[in-house]
Amino acid sequence: MQAAANSLSQQSRQQQAGAMAALPIPARELFINGRWVAPVRGKYLDVVCPATEAVIGRIPAGTREDVQAAVAAAVAAHKSGVWAKTTGAQRAVVLRAIAQKVRDNKTALANYETQDMGKPIDEAEWDMDDVAGCLDYYADLAEKLDARQGSAIDVGMEEFSVTVRREPLGVVGLITPWNYPLLMATWKVAPALAAGNCCVLKPSELASVTCLELAGLAGEAGLPAGVLNVVTGLGADAGAPLSSHPALAKVAFTGSTATGQRVAQAAIANLRPATMELGGKSCLIIFDDADLDKAVEWVMFGAFWTNGQICSSTSRILIQERVADAFYAKLKQRAQSINIGDPLQPGCRMGPIVSAAQYERVRGYVQIGLDEGATLLTGGRRPPRTPRGHFLEPTVFINVAPHMRLWKEEIFGPVLSVSTFSSEQQALQLANDSEYGLGGAVISADAERCRRVAEGLECGIVWVNCSQPCFCQAPWGGVKSSGFGRELGEWGLENFLSVKQVTTYVSDKPWDWYSPQSKL
Repeated sequence: MQAAANSLSQQSRQQQAGAMAALPIPARELFINGRWVAPVRGKYLDVVCPATEAVIGRIPAGTREDVQAAVAAAVAAHKSGVWAKTTGAQRAVVLRAIAQKVRDNKTALANYETQDMGKPIDEAEWDMDDVAGCLDYYADLAEKLDARQGSAIDVGMEEFSVTVRREPLGVVGLITPWNYPLLMATWKVAPALAAGNCCVLKPSELASVTCLELAGLAGEAGLPAGVLNVVTGLGADAGAPLSSHPALAKVAFTGSTATGQRVAQAAIANLRPATMELGGKSCLIIFDDADLDKAVEWVMFGAFWTNGQICSSTSRILIQERVADAFYAKLKQRAQSINIGDPLQPGCRMGPIVSAAQYERVRGYVQIGLDEGATLLTGGRRPPRTPRGHFLEPTVFINVAPHMRLWKEEIFGPVLSVSTFSSEQQALQLANDSEYGLGGAVISADAERCRRVAEGLECGIVWVNCSQPCFCQAPWGGVKSSGFGRELGEWGLENFLSVKQVTTYVSDKPWDWYSPQSKL
C-alpha cells in the first residue's frame, strides 16, 4: 500500500498501454529441503482464474505426509545451525537478495497474483513493491539485532553480571490467507528469517502460486536448504497437521476467526505460542465537519480496495445525521464510477471475488440485507459487462441497523454498510458494539475530537482522517475476536525471538550462601 501513492504516473502510462497478457502459470511442486518435490499422494488442485472461471494451472495437494517431511527438513536445518547460528548481518545479506529477486520478477509475480486471486494488476504490482520493501526492512532489523545481543541488566548486585540474548525460536509454522497471498506470507516469513528461524509456510489453497515462486526465488538468492519450506494444499489436509505439529516452536496464522480458533487450539495443545491475525468489521466514523468529498474517497479505499476482501476493511460507516443525505448522494455517485472488469487491464479498480464459493457467500449477504430491511443504495448485481467471472458491483446499503447481520458479520467482499449517529458518544458506542476489534477510523476537522475517538475505539489499529494505509514499520493486529499478538515493525521480529537470561558470577570472592547478606 505504501507504493500505491507513488504509482500515479506509472498507472497513467499503463492505461495508455492497454491490457496485459496473462502469463502461463508455472508448474511447481512442493518446496521441501531446497528442492521441488511431488506430493506423496500424487494429487493436485486446479488453479481457477476468478475473472474467467478457467483452469489456468495446478498446485500440489499436500497432505500430512508432506507436512511431516517439510517439518523434518526445517528441524534438521535448524539443528545444523546453518541459519540459526548466522549473524543478523549475514541473514540480512540473504534477505536483501530475496528482495532484489522479487523486484527483478515483479511483473511476472504481479501477473500470477492477479490471475490467481483476482485483484487489479495495479494493486498486485504495488503489493510486489511492498513485499520487497518488507524484506529490506527486516534485513535492517536483523543487522540491528547483532548490536542488541548481550545487553546488560542492572540487578543491583555487583557480584553478578546479567545479560540478555535474543535467539530464534526454532521451527515455525506459518499459515497465510488468499487476499494478499505473497505480501501476507512475507509479513511472516521476513521477520521469522530475520530472527534466524526455519519455516514451513502453508498458503491458502485459493491462492498459492506466488508463495511457491517465493520459495524458488529464496533458494536462488542463497537461502540454505530446509530454511524455508512451502507446502500447498487444503486446510484440513495440510494446514491442520501443520498447526498441530509438536516439533513447531510457534504458529502464526492469518485468516478467518473460525479457522483461527481451531489453529490456536491446536497450538496450545502442544503448549506452543501462536499469533492470530483474524477477522474484522472495522468502523469508519465521519463527523459533520468533514470534507465529504475527501471522506468518500477514503470510504472507497477502505471498503473496495482488493475487491473488498480485506480483514481490516472499514466496511461499517457511521455518518453524522446532519450531513447524511449529502454524503449518500456523493457515495452513490462515486461507487457507481468505480472501474470494474478485467483485472489485468491497467486502471481497473475492482476485479472479481476470489472463488465461486466466496462469490455465492457475498451474494447471499446482499439478499440478507434486503430481507432484513436495509436500503440498497447502489450495486448488488453482476456488472453487465462481465458475463462470466465472479464479479459483483460495488454494493452500498444504508439505513443498516445495529442488529442486522450486515452490520455485525464479516462479509469479506465489496459490500458496505452505512448507518447514522447523532453524537460522539453514540458513535463510539455503535462502533465498539462488535465482537471484532482489528481497525477503526475517524474523519473530522477537529483534531481534539479525533484524539478522543482514537483513544475510545476498541481496536488495534486506528486511522485518523484516512483509512487502510499500512506500513511494515508499524504494529498490526487486533483485539477481541480479531485475534492477539502483533505483526510488522519491531514487534513482528520479537514474535519470532526467544529471550534468554545469562547470569555470571563475576566477583573474586567465594560465594557464601550461608550468609544472610548473601540472600538473593
